[in-house]
Amino acid sequence: MQWKRWLWIAVLGGIAAAGVFLGFRQQPVPVETARVEFGTMRVTVEEEGKTRLRSRYIVSAPVAGYVRRLRWKAGDSVGSGEVIAVLEPPKSVVLDPRTRDQNEARVNTAEAALAVSEARVKTADGQTRVTQADLDYWRKQRDREDGLRRSGDIAQERFDKTVSEVTRLEATLAAAERSVQAARAEVESARAELAAARTALRPAQVNASGGGELVNVIAPAGGRVIRVVRESEGVVGPGEALIEIGNANALEVSVEVLSPDAVKIAPGTRVLLSRWGGDKPLEALVRVVEPGGFTKLSALGVEEQRVRVVADIVSPESEWSRLGDGYRVEAAFVLWESDRALRIPANSVFRQGDAWAVFAVEGGFAHRREITIGQRNGLLVEIAAGLKEGDLVVAHPDDTVKDGLPVAGSK
Repeated sequence: MQWKRWLWIAVLGGIAAAGVFLGFRQQPVPVETARVEFGTMRVTVEEEGKTRLRSRYIVSAPVAGYVRRLRWKAGDSVGSGEVIAVLEPPKSVVLDPRTRDQNEARVNTAEAALAVSEARVKTADGQTRVTQADLDYWRKQRDREDGLRRSGDIAQERFDKTVSEVTRLEATLAAAERSVQAARAEVESARAELAAARTALRPAQVNASGGGELVNVIAPAGGRVIRVVRESEGVVGPGEALIEIGNANALEVSVEVLSPDAVKIAPGTRVLLSRWGGDKPLEALVRVVEPGGFTKLSALGVEEQRVRVVADIVSPESEWSRLGDGYRVEAAFVLWESDRALRIPANSVFRQGDAWAVFAVEGGFAHRREITIGQRNGLLVEIAAGLKEGDLVVAHPDDTVKDGLPVAGSK
């Protein structure tokens, strides 16, 4: 029975030694691991944008006038050269009694001036009566004296005086007649203004008359009505917008990106449009990166320098026929992509001095390993050197993970 006692002592001693060993042994650090593998990877610049018409026409009034009510509604089709609006001459203003009295006084003044001008025609300069008969007499006298001058019966000086008198009478009579014409025009103008003021009290009769020249406003191009700026009839000024027309099937996407990102984008860059309301993203290509930037306040109130990038939708029109002008989209500019990139999660990589490093898991221990990375986005990093397919790395390592420490990984 002696050997049994020693056997129990040995067993108890082994258990005690194992407990001491396990008690002083460094415990594995629980970590989450990720596997290095080949897969699809894409580097993009994502910004919010909106659709807009590629060609937009704002039809405006060419002259001031009274526009008739427009029959167009948003979404209506318009043909090139079709009449958009009709302009009538401006309506007469309704005058107050004082202004009407002033116009009546102006008519009386103009009629009096006409009478004075007609009297001056009869008396010419107010001192010597000049009529057409007087002028005819002196013209005949000039013709007679011209023959006598040539035969030498009268002196040249007398003939010159007669010619001078004819010239003076012609000028005097012509000036008086022009004065009469001007006075008559002033009378007609004053009477017309007074008549318009009186008829302005009866607008229904004025509108029914249909008098005056009409101006048709023509559509410069065919398309659909995007917005009716002025629908009701009324007075418009020259250049006042009436309606917007555009081709709803010719849409483009305008995106405002940060200037450092705009440097990476070039014409022809592929764009993926998402969150526009469809089942799948739309394809687009960058047409132009505008050369000028502008300052814009962000949602946090920070000034940002941005650049406008314009892209054309290249997906079949049947896929985005419900899109319209000014619709919101999420644009992702594809700067780089690969269908077979050696990649790991971006949270596995950390800086080690001037280099990049990861904790590779080998035999249950973590080993710091320097790597060379290629492309990267917010989620993944491309491995150029330092790791191979199938390797395990510690995902988002913290301060508890050290080089050479045992780890217990879980995926």
